[in-house]
Amino acid sequence: MENVKVIIWGIGAMGSGMAKMLLEKKGVDIVGVCSRRSHVGENLFDVLEIDAAGRQPIIVTNDIDTLVKQKSADVVLVATDSFTRDTFDKIKKVAENGINVISIAEEMAFPKAQEPELAEKMDQIAKENNVTILGTGINPGFVLDLLILALTGTCETVDYIKASRVNDLSPFGTAVMKGQGVGLTEEAFMSGVESGEVVGHVGFPESISMVAEGLGWKISKIEQTREPIISTVARETKYVSVDPGNVAGCRHCATGEVDGEVKIDMEHPQQIHPNLEGQDTGDYIWVRGVPNIDMQIKPEIPGGIGTIAMAVNMIPHVINSRPGLKTMMDMPVPRAIMGDMRDMIER
Repeated sequence: MENVKVIIWGIGAMGSGMAKMLLEKKGVDIVGVCSRRSHVGENLFDVLEIDAAGRQPIIVTNDIDTLVKQKSADVVLVATDSFTRDTFDKIKKVAENGINVISIAEEMAFPKAQEPELAEKMDQIAKENNVTILGTGINPGFVLDLLILALTGTCETVDYIKASRVNDLSPFGTAVMKGQGVGLTEEAFMSGVESGEVVGHVGFPESISMVAEGLGWKISKIEQTREPIISTVARETKYVSVDPGNVAGCRHCATGEVDGEVKIDMEHPQQIHPNLEGQDTGDYIWVRGVPNIDMQIKPEIPGGIGTIAMAVNMIPHVINSRPGLKTMMDMPVPRAIMGDMRDMIER
């Protein structure tokens, strides 16, 4: 049986991490990497600063058409955008060439929440071309939606859900930092919220809608608030520097109402290096019903590693899936792949 063939579209923090993870797995080959600007013409092994160990070079290209041809791969990992509308044309191109798609665009975790027409188009394209399209990641895609739903599977009834993810933004790249307003003054942050340039956490409508649909609730209203997290110390990552008095992250909250009553309450304060301010991280879920369930994971599941792993570990499940646009609710339980990936493919 041939190795599973994977193309990576986007070689930023997440795409690079996926490449490193895939190079350590059995039964899978990276057959192409596309980047819009960075590292074009370079050998992937040099970009990742790892030993090629005699393997053939993988040259990064900015010409996706040279990579994405009819059935030139089993799956393309798209790691370029956050919004469904921005990534739609990329997904369309891949799917129309008969290749499965895994996207880490946050809105793609449940695209019909905000882009129902595009979601319907993607489902149609996927079915016409006999492929599967899946959006996933650490959040949305797991912590504040799939994990919540899994916990409610042990409940007779559910009356109310509260969930919180307090995490470290440090592993993420430039696009995420910009969207969170990291490095801005407080005034610039608030202006960015007003203009839509500072979006905070992308994915609350998707997570709330996924949880609600999974439980059979009809959401009547989703409300969101965004507040700056001001740093009192200097902080720095590979992608951004923050001076004392400027913004280190965003406290983003959202609620989902059913018939005028808040049934889902979520918060997601994200900042770089929260430890420098003595802030612990963690993932927390409180389900009120029969029975009540309280869950905490401390520290939080790391966002960078978690997103990378979710995308890679879902590869065989996407290949095995029936055609169409899917969410994590439609897929088998995500789990680590420690053996040969080919053994998980249903032929």
